[in-house]
Order: sequence, then C-alpha cells, then structure tokens
Amino acid sequence: MSRLFSPLPMRSITFKNRIFVSPMCQYTCRDGMPNEWHLVHLGSRAVGGAALVIVEATGVSPKGRISPWDCGLWNDRQAEAFRPISAFIKSQNCVPGIQLAHAGRKASTDAPWRGGGTVALNDGGWQPMAPSPLPFSDASPMPREMTTEEIQQVVDQFAEAATRALAAGFEVLELHMAHGYLLHEFLSPLSNHRTDRFGGDLENRMRLPLMVAEAARKQWPAHLPLFVRISCTDWVDDGWDLAQSIQFCRRLKPMGIDLIDCSSAALVPHAKIPVAPGFQTPLAAAIRKEADIATGAVGLITEAVQAEQILATGQADAVLLGREMLRQPYWPLKAARELGQDIDWPSQYARAKL
Repeated sequence: MSRLFSPLPMRSITFKNRIFVSPMCQYTCRDGMPNEWHLVHLGSRAVGGAALVIVEATGVSPKGRISPWDCGLWNDRQAEAFRPISAFIKSQNCVPGIQLAHAGRKASTDAPWRGGGTVALNDGGWQPMAPSPLPFSDASPMPREMTTEEIQQVVDQFAEAATRALAAGFEVLELHMAHGYLLHEFLSPLSNHRTDRFGGDLENRMRLPLMVAEAARKQWPAHLPLFVRISCTDWVDDGWDLAQSIQFCRRLKPMGIDLIDCSSAALVPHAKIPVAPGFQTPLAAAIRKEADIATGAVGLITEAVQAEQILATGQADAVLLGREMLRQPYWPLKAARELGQDIDWPSQYARAKL
C-alpha cells in the first residue's frame, strides 16, 4: 500500500488515509450559522474520499471572525446547526474536524469576491483588537490594544468553543495560530510590541497561544486528537521564524497537541514568499524532526505522486489540500487510481470506478 493511502492512527481515531481537507473560509454564514452550502461543500469532500474534512476558521466570538459571514461557535444554536454536517461527514467514513479561530487585527474583513477590504462599522463591521495597536497594512483599520482581562476572555472563549465543537459532533479540533490572526499576532515580534508578560521575549510571546492550547486540551476529550495550525515563518527578517516555531512546538507536544499543521506567512503584506509546489513542506519536515511531533504538509500540493513522495520520505505524516480540493472534490479517488490503490468508493458512485 502507498504511504498516502495507509491508515494513520491518532489517539482513538484511525484516519483511513493521510489526505486531509484544509479549512477554507466560505463567507456564506449569517450570524455565524452554517447552512446548506456548508453541508454540500464539506459533505462532497467527504464523499470524495478524504480521511479528514476540517471546517473553515470558526470564530470563538462575534468579533473574532474574519468577516461578518464566517462560521461561529459562540452559542449553542451554532453547535446544533453543525450537527447534521458533522454527522454526514462521519457517515462517509470520514472524520469531521473544525478549526477554532480569532482573527485579531485582521477581523471585520469583507468577502474576497467583494474586494476583501474592511467592513465599515455602519455596514456591520467592528473595530478589531490585537496585541498592540499596529494595523495589518496602511489600508487596514487601527486595532485596539487588548487588555489583560480581554486576553483571558479569549482563552475562555476558545475553551467554551471546544466544548461546543464536541457537542456538535466533531472528532478533531484544530486551533488556528497562523496566517496573521490573533494567536499568530502574539507570537510574532512584528505584531506584538507589548511590554507586559504577554510581549517581549519568546516566552512571553508564546504565553497566550500556550494558554489557549492548554485550555482547549482540558475541554477536548483525551481520546480525540487536537491539532494546531501555525505559520512556521513570517518570511520577513526579524519576524517569527522556523527556529522559534520549533521551540514553540516542543512546548505544545507535552501539552497534548497531536499534530502541527505547517503553513506560513500572512502576518504582514510585504513578505517575500518563495511560492512554488510544496514550498512549505521543508518546514513540516524540520518541525517533525526537531520537535518530534507529527506534522501535516500544506501548500501547493496538487499531484498524487508529489503527495506520496512527501509522506514516503518522512517529511510529514499527512498532507492537507485546500484549493486543489476546491477544483477537484474527488481528488483522493483520482489519486488512488494514479497510485494503483484499490480503495472503497461510495456505493452510489461504484459504477464509475472501473
């Protein structure tokens, strides 16, 4: 059997293969409530043969959303709305997962097909908050510096959302600490200029993300996996980098984090990113080796042979596909054929397998 289609056991869960669907914002909610779009969008990727489907960045509070149209998990109605979605994913022999997030200074943003600019206060937007009063870009609003009381509130919100994620039927939880959102903003010295115990040296900048990880792990059952997505580097001098990421991941592992979802960048708009097929895979390989923790490789992974090579050479334990899954929801079925693997197809589609 190919490495890509070999099972991956993790706590009480066994992923049927190592193809995971990355969380991808759909900007299609109202009041944080998932709907029929999410059922079809996420469900079709489960039908397509992935082992894990992760729901988009889901706000732990209304002001923690990237946009007013993101999913949320700050109330029980939202958790109930997710139940049929997670149940359908699971019915396809696929593990349902969800990513919890707080957007920080990048909150109150419009949908990308409307330009992705800031949503004005009178159009349903809000003033973002951040570690320090530093905007994401010259065109972005000035965020408000968080108080220590608000920092603790964020920890509590992640913990409460983790409890709701379990009630909603999810079996994998991912904490979003990447892409320039709040927890990444605390990690990076480019966005965190605080002088209290949440800013300054690496230990202080890691404090809030570690508090969130600890709080989420306490609420998330011991038999279920907990992931963390990080930006392994800002791709900017004097910013967050791979060496700091390795130290951070060494702290996360004994706290009960099972896998690091290795992405990069998006903290500042001027980063020079060496974009190319598999360009982030060496980051996953380094963290896997140096922090001795399972990793997921993500970023321009589009071909079956490419994914197989990443796993067969020990660079990562799983691959996460995003945009390629938007283009080809049934990519795993196609990849299995290309790699000569005989895998189960949905009974309703079996006549197309030959």
